Amino acid sequence: MAIFPTQYSTLSSVALKDAIEKNYGLQGLSCRYLLRGVSDTYMLENIHTKYILKIYRSSHRSLEEIQGEIELLALLKNGGGKVAHALTDMQGNAYQTFNAAEGTRHGVLFHYAPGKVIMDLTDKHMEIIGQEMAFNHNITSSIKLSHARKPYTIDTTLTQPIAVLEPAFKDYPEGYVYLKETAVQVAKTLQAMDTNSFNYGYCHYDYLPKNFHFDEHDTLTLFDFDFAGPGWLANDLASFTVYLYFYIAMKKKTIEEAKRDFKILVEAYRKVRPITNEEINAIPLMGFMFWTFYLRFSVRKL
Repeated sequence: MAIFPTQYSTLSSVALKDAIEKNYGLQGLSCRYLLRGVSDTYMLENIHTKYILKIYRSSHRSLEEIQGEIELLALLKNGGGKVAHALTDMQGNAYQTFNAAEGTRHGVLFHYAPGKVIMDLTDKHMEIIGQEMAFNHNITSSIKLSHARKPYTIDTTLTQPIAVLEPAFKDYPEGYVYLKETAVQVAKTLQAMDTNSFNYGYCHYDYLPKNFHFDEHDTLTLFDFDFAGPGWLANDLASFTVYLYFYIAMKKKTIEEAKRDFKILVEAYRKVRPITNEEINAIPLMGFMFWTFYLRFSVRKL
């Protein structure tokens, strides 16, 4: 009997464990499924260490884009950045190929970031985040990947998302009108700025506490570069403000406290890398762009 066409399969943890042990020369691994999303995430570990295995979906990430993520991580690591980079197997390959039910899927095995997620960030944490972000930007502003990653522009984060989102708001037309009108105003405001002078390079574009760990020595390790792509580097500061907005909404921070936290982060950033006041003023606009991009991403994910 022919196999019915499949849209999204889940690869066996047991089979993946066997494949990773064989290809990477590892022993005594256990493998458990952590998360289903646009890519599937697995935890592999033995008595010595932990690894993260991501199995990508071709509808979300092409092989070219996966190779770009691997390349970016390698450049950051070699430049001294604290990132959870990809491992290569015994043949020197940084990605694996699996013949899944829906077609070819690719997987990457990453080092596990030491430490844990910390949500209630202290002043010291804010300083470290700002300094490490700026350090990484010093690297990503001066490189050009040989594998293309999707750029973050007014078109890709405003124009395209607003057009794609219209059907999703069919039962809430006033919400769509608000989004569309605000997007027009954001674009006009940015176009009146000297954006050509903004710092540019590869940004992480998901700089939230869920994507970095602090260890017992307060060493930060950044991971999950799935959204990484070229754009204004202040986008990383804008994506971090999402954390502050959530904490305000949950009444875990006042607006004044959130502003103080952000000021600490920016001052720490500026000790490592310059950023203009106009770029700082544009961050709320980039924050709106992040949300329209993410709304489009969420609709596509469904």
